Amino acid sequence: MNNLTIIAAIGKNSELGYNNDLIWHFKEDMKFFREQTNAKPIVMGRKTFESLPKVLPNRLNIVLTKQDIKIPCTIVVHSKEELYELISNYKDEVMIIGGSSIYKMFIDDVDRMLLTEIEDTFPKADTYFPEFNKNNWKRKVLSRHLENNISYNHTEYIRK
Repeated sequence: MNNLTIIAAIGKNSELGYNNDLIWHFKEDMKFFREQTNAKPIVMGRKTFESLPKVLPNRLNIVLTKQDIKIPCTIVVHSKEELYELISNYKDEVMIIGGSSIYKMFIDDVDRMLLTEIEDTFPKADTYFPEFNKNNWKRKVLSRHLENNISYNHTEYIRK
């Protein structure tokens, strides 16, 4: 689907998280995330949803899970096909916000990724962004940042 975009913050070794939480918390990166996802549908797995302090405001929160659960103020879907049926009428961009298994499920389906590439490692990481062949993508650095003595780039990848 050409309206799906992955957004993630990853370390040098593709680290995403530790103990169901983000590893790095950068003010400018959180602002970038808010700007990129504002007023758009966001898709996440159940564990990612549970790691949030609340339903993310001004977005349609969609949780993809195999569990038969109801979550207030969200739409729960149980398969990729069910999600595609739900978003088939959306003209706007739909953001895939994690976690690892959700990224892996959709990485071959997206034509765009917004990755915060962090110039640091976290050896205790227990969650990783899936591998992808960078030769199949056009990479463009959107902005460069330095926070807490750590450099990172907001980078756009467009499938060739």
